[in-house]
Amino acid sequence: MSWSEDDVRLVPVEWLKAHEEIKPKNMEKLLEMTLKWDGFTKPLIADRATGTILDGHHRHAVAQRLDLARIPAVCINYLDDASVELELWPASKLDSITKQDVIDMALSRNLYPPKTTRHRISDYLPPIHVSLKRLSLLTPSQSVENES
Repeated sequence: MSWSEDDVRLVPVEWLKAHEEIKPKNMEKLLEMTLKWDGFTKPLIADRATGTILDGHHRHAVAQRLDLARIPAVCINYLDDASVELELWPASKLDSITKQDVIDMALSRNLYPPKTTRHRISDYLPPIHVSLKRLSLLTPSQSVENES
């Protein structure tokens, strides 16, 4: 599977559900860069059915911190997409994990520690630039157009 800019949608920030904690220092650095760029340059990856964040927890935290209405995301059919591989980071204290475990954690509103799961999604994510102003004002499911 390969993604293009057409696959990126602006989804409501509150629809997304984290399954993992963030590292506050990393979020602060990303917040600083997002303000400098005045926007997001990389979409999150989320499960289409549940809004579970698979990649982009820190970007989501930045969007919450900035009180944005929307955030760019590529939404996939996580449980059925065999191209999305799930593994544990070496420092994780878990012995094993399944995609369903990730969904269940997100829906429970509990969180794994930072860097527990790693989603191998080798597909190219399109470069984007969506301004903070657009993200604070948009209606649901608008597609992204580059703002070069």
